Amino acid sequence: MATVSLSSAKGKWVMVATILASAMAFIDATALNVVLPALQQNLNASGADLFWVLNSYLLMLASLILIGGAMGDKLGRKRVFMGGIVLFIVGSAACGIASSITMLIICRAVQGIGGAFMIPGSLSLISSAINPNERGKAIGTWSAFTTVVTMGGPVLGGALADAGLWRYIFFINVPIGIAAFIMLAFRVDETRDTGGNKTLDFPGAITIALALALLTFGFLRIPAVGFAHFQAYGSLAGGLLFLIIFIVIEKRSKHPMMPLTLFGNPVFTGVNLLTFFLYAGLGAGMLFMSLNLVQVQGYSQLQSGLTFLPFTVLMVTIARYAGSLADKYGPKWFLIIGPAIAGAGLFLLSLIGKTNGPSDYWTTFFPGVFVLGLGMSLTVAPLTAAVMSSVSDHFSGTASGVNNAMTRISGVFANAIFGALAVLFFTSTLTKQIEQVSLSPQQKEQVIKQAGDLGDAKVPANIPSAQKKVIAAYYNDSFVNAYAGIMRISAGLGFLGSLMAMAFIRKKPK
Repeated sequence: MATVSLSSAKGKWVMVATILASAMAFIDATALNVVLPALQQNLNASGADLFWVLNSYLLMLASLILIGGAMGDKLGRKRVFMGGIVLFIVGSAACGIASSITMLIICRAVQGIGGAFMIPGSLSLISSAINPNERGKAIGTWSAFTTVVTMGGPVLGGALADAGLWRYIFFINVPIGIAAFIMLAFRVDETRDTGGNKTLDFPGAITIALALALLTFGFLRIPAVGFAHFQAYGSLAGGLLFLIIFIVIEKRSKHPMMPLTLFGNPVFTGVNLLTFFLYAGLGAGMLFMSLNLVQVQGYSQLQSGLTFLPFTVLMVTIARYAGSLADKYGPKWFLIIGPAIAGAGLFLLSLIGKTNGPSDYWTTFFPGVFVLGLGMSLTVAPLTAAVMSSVSDHFSGTASGVNNAMTRISGVFANAIFGALAVLFFTSTLTKQIEQVSLSPQQKEQVIKQAGDLGDAKVPANIPSAQKKVIAAYYNDSFVNAYAGIMRISAGLGFLGSLMAMAFIRKKPK
C-alpha cells in the first residue's frame, strides 16, 4: 500500500493498534519481574522454577520470531500480527488460571509462540505504512508510548502483587489484545511484499527454529546441570550444527527466509550486535535489581515498581525527540552516547550495598535509575530506526524479526548465564562467611544448599536459634555481593554496545 502521513487518520490508527499490541508483550516482561516473589510463594516455586517462568516464554519466542517476521512479509503483516495477538491472548488467560508452577511454565510457552508472530509485526507495519521521512519520529513515538506502558508495568505489578492479585498481570492482556485486534481488523490496511515470491522457506524455517531452540535450551540448562552435562553441551553443539545448516540453506535458496546479504550491511550487523549486548545487560540489571529491592532491601512490591518511574518519565520526554533528531542527523552519536550512559547507570547501581529501605531511595537507587533511563531514552528510538532504515521496505518484517530475536536471545543469555553466575557469586561469599560460625559440616552443607534460591534463601530449621539471625544476615550479604557482580558485568555490556556503534554505524544512513 502507499505510505501515509503520521498525522493522518490511517497513520494514527496504525500507531494506536501497534502500540496497544506491543504493550501486551512489554508490560508482561517488566511486571512479571516485580511479581516473581509473590508468585514464588503462592505456587511454592524454587529459584530455578522462577527462571523457567521467564525462559519458557523466551525459548519459544527466540525460536520462532524469525519465522514470524518472514511470514508477515510474505503472507501479510496485518494477518500474521492478528494471529499472534489471538495466541497471546489465549496464552495470557491460561497463565492467569494456572494452578501449578508447571502449568504456568507451559502456558508461558504458548504466550511465547503468540509473541513470535506478534512482536515483529508492530515495527514492520509502521515501517511499511508510514512515510519514510517520518519513520524515525513514528518509531520514536512507538518507543516512547510502549516504554511508558512497559515501565508502568512494575508499578501495576507491584500494586497487584501486594494485594495478592498477581494473576491479573496476565488477565489484563485480554481486553488490551481484543481492542488492538478490532482496530487492526477494521482500521488498518494490509501490507505485504508484493514484489517477491510468496513461497515460504520451510527448510530454512525448520532449521533456524531448531537451532535457536537448542541453543536457548542449552544455555538454560547450564545453571542446573553444568556445562559438562550432555543436556548442556549436546544442546549447544546441536544448535550450532543446525545454525550452520541454516546458513547453507539460505545461501542456496531462491527465496530465503533471511537473506544473508542483509548482514553485508555494516549498519544492520552493528545495530544487531549493539542490541544483543545492551539488552543482555539491561535485562539482567532490571531482573536482579527487582529481586534485590524486595527480597533484601525491604521494599514492598509496589515500592519496587515505583523505583522505575524516573526511567518512564525520561522515556516520555526524550525518546520521541531522539527519534526525530536521528532522522535529521543520523543515529550514530545517539547509539554511541546512549549505551555508554546506560552502562554508567548500571555501574552506579552496582555500588549500592545494604540500605535502610525506601527511605534511602533518593540517595541510593535513584541516581543509577535516572542515568540508566537517560541512556536508554537516547538509544531506543534511534536504534530501532537504524535497523528499519538499513534495509529496503520489503524486508521490514525480516529485519524487525532479526532485531527482536537479538533482544530475546540476549534475554535468554542474561537469565541463563547471569543466573548461574549469581548462584556462583552467592555461594562463594556465603562459603567464606559461614566459616566464622560454629556449625557441623552437615549444617553448613544445608545452609549452602539454599544458595540456589538467591534472595529467597531460607535458614534451615535445624540451625540453632542463636545463629539463625547471623545466617539470615549472611544470606542478605551474599545476595548483595552477587547483585553487585551481575550489575558490573551488565554495565560492561552497555559499554560494549557503545563500541559496536562506534565501529559499525555511519554518521548518516544511506
